[in-house]
Amino acid sequence: MAARTIIIDHGSGFLKSGLAGWNEPQLIFPSIVNYIPCRENPGPSYARRRVSLGIDMCRPDTFSYPVQRGRVLNWEGVEHLWSFVLEKHRQEHDDSPVMVTESPLKEPGDRQKTLEIMFELLDVPSVLLADQLEMSLYASGLLSGVVVDSGYGLSRVQPFHLGRPLRSSAKTLEFAGQDLSAYLFKSLFKENVDQHNLFQLETVSTTQMNKCYVPQNLGEALDFCQNLPRGSDESNTYRLPDGTCVELTPLQRLAPEMFFSPQVFDMQGPSISQVALESIETCEAALQPLLVSHLVACGGNTLYPGFTKRLCKLVADHFCSSHASVWMGSNRNFSVWLGASIVAHLSTYKAGWLTREEYDESLKP
Repeated sequence: MAARTIIIDHGSGFLKSGLAGWNEPQLIFPSIVNYIPCRENPGPSYARRRVSLGIDMCRPDTFSYPVQRGRVLNWEGVEHLWSFVLEKHRQEHDDSPVMVTESPLKEPGDRQKTLEIMFELLDVPSVLLADQLEMSLYASGLLSGVVVDSGYGLSRVQPFHLGRPLRSSAKTLEFAGQDLSAYLFKSLFKENVDQHNLFQLETVSTTQMNKCYVPQNLGEALDFCQNLPRGSDESNTYRLPDGTCVELTPLQRLAPEMFFSPQVFDMQGPSISQVALESIETCEAALQPLLVSHLVACGGNTLYPGFTKRLCKLVADHFCSSHASVWMGSNRNFSVWLGASIVAHLSTYKAGWLTREEYDESLKP
């Protein structure tokens, strides 16, 4: 069964899916749906609109994220995304069980709604719901450590000891990649900012992926950038639709510094690094050396050049430890999915699966 298990990791920014046993998901795409008015309803009201995947190039103002800050706001959009995923992966295996990762911020009714969609609407034979941060830990091959996850909507820290989460030390920040994007939108386009404008979307995305990094020392990095002759670095520019080249400011290049110094960008704290330190400090003193030496970095924001090195240094300096280390994979932006791919094969999780028959039985009065 495990070899055909479909894994769905639905984050705020991206959905990752694929068959268990692979080292990476076969599908990775933005968690975006759009609603297009149909002939029966040309207006903006909810009734009879057509839902489709991604951004409609002809109507870019109609897209939205059904999951925001780790919370499902639009179950119809989620169902549409899951339906698309299962249609792709079921071409060879119609009877595949499905493993869905859950956000720690799930609402009380989210689990029941997930099961309802999977069993009643998508006709799945069995389902396993798995905690996202626990899956990230297993992707690293560790049983003890501190998972530091920073994705599109949330940044979270969770210590584990021998596979068990130390829940009293868990920390969650509603501060993540979308805040960095929002800063770049406002900084680059000023009063003309429009987060549904395709050119602006592309410019911000390209800037984030290709031009931004985390400095090891903000003051030194600012001095270096400011002393460079104008136009000396072609990678420091972006092109407007009319062909005009605009040079990025030092803070735009150093925008991921906000994860370590949010006050520099007029944002309220605490920083991700501060939350990680506080989380470790709330654990038993005897466990802290072990946790400090097993920091597990995951999530798309940890891919910024310099992020993990900066985090490791801050933790090592705070705890006066020469053994602080960050465990990181090159594909840590989908470590949750990878951990689930591993867990699907473990017999210890067999009892966690819920079959369609068991679900139907639970609904009987």
